[in-house]
Amino acid sequence: MPFNIVATELEDVKILEPKVYGDARGFFFESFNAKDFQSALGTEVDFVQDNHSKSARGVLRGLHYQIKHPQGKLVRVVAGEVFDVAVDIRRNSPSFGRWMGAHLSAENHRQIWIPPGFAHGFLVLSESAEFLYKTTDYWYPEHERSLIWNDPQINIKWPSTIKPVLSAKDEIAPSLGTAELFD
Repeated sequence: MPFNIVATELEDVKILEPKVYGDARGFFFESFNAKDFQSALGTEVDFVQDNHSKSARGVLRGLHYQIKHPQGKLVRVVAGEVFDVAVDIRRNSPSFGRWMGAHLSAENHRQIWIPPGFAHGFLVLSESAEFLYKTTDYWYPEHERSLIWNDPQINIKWPSTIKPVLSAKDEIAPSLGTAELFD
C-alpha cells in the first residue's frame, strides 16, 4: 500500500499519509492509485472531477456540500498549509453534528477522504495555499449549500485568531439547526 490510513474522530473520514521517497534531488510519492485506495477503504469510489484553488492567508472556504449529487472528496495541499475540516451532516448518523480537523500542507503530503454526507471547509494558515481535490460527482451550483463556519452548535476549534476572509455566500450561510441536511 503506498499510504497509511489514519483514523479520525469521524469513523468514515480518513487521513491518508503517503509513503514519500526522497533524496537530495527531491521526492516522489504516489498521490492516487484507484486499486489501493478502494482496497484500503473497502468501497468502490469513482472520481469524476479534479479541482484546484489558490487562496491567501486567512481565507476560509466552506463549509460546503451538495444536497443533491453529494460529493465525496479526496483533498490535499500542494503549496502552503491549511486547517481542513469535515462535519457530519447526516441526521441519522451517530456522529451527526460532530467535526474533525487536520493540518494539510505541502510538507506533510497528507490527504483526507471525506465521503458524501459531510460538509467540508478549510482555513489558509500560510501566506497562500494551493488546494487540490478529487470529487465523486460533478459540481452543481443549484445544489450547493453551506453551513456557517462559526456555528456554536458545531463549535469548530479553528487554529487562528485572525478574522477569516469569507465569500458573500459563506458570510450568510445558515446554522446546522436551520440548514438543509441529509437524512
